[in-house]
Amino acid sequence: MPERGRFITFEGIDGAGKSSQIAAVVALLQARGCAVEQSREPGGTQLGERLRELLLHEPMHLETEAMLMFAARREHLAARILPALDAGRWVVCDRFSDATYAYQVGGRGLDRAKFEALEAWVHPGFQPDLTLVFDLPPAVAAARVVASGAAPDRFEREQLDFFERVRAAYLERAEQAPRRVRVIDADRPPETVRAEIEGLVLERWFA
Repeated sequence: MPERGRFITFEGIDGAGKSSQIAAVVALLQARGCAVEQSREPGGTQLGERLRELLLHEPMHLETEAMLMFAARREHLAARILPALDAGRWVVCDRFSDATYAYQVGGRGLDRAKFEALEAWVHPGFQPDLTLVFDLPPAVAAARVVASGAAPDRFEREQLDFFERVRAAYLERAEQAPRRVRVIDADRPPETVRAEIEGLVLERWFA
């Protein structure tokens, strides 16, 4: 059997600059001879992408939102993430359950016990091997979103106090799992951020 692959997730508030850094890590791993799958949440599968459209654009009850997030995640795990890891491929994903904790528990006030029940049901005992949380002031992130010119989804239209709560929840999650979660100062030049992330990945698996 092939050696099990690794699962790396990227987290942070919208506008934190994850996209370009995800591409850099994928390229780094491929250069090291790793087979890599790149994905995102919500999404990652045909069904997940359909649920993503609902989640990003349709108003809904908070608990409906949380359950749909985990429904998309269950499909993602079953159809892509776990088969890839079992086959020895690496998976690099834009968001996972830390995002649900940050946005739905931290940002929206979902009862933490309900989040924990969903997490334990959908992926009991399973977490990413490494999670990189891109941290920066929400005002800076909001300015980046506006500068991108993209039409904002219903999460991106939230007020700054919402993103302050999301940011605090991400940092709380990092404190709870310091080995797995590394906080990256994203309020720096992209090349500086990239160098730090590549150093972390190389030190952990290729030193």
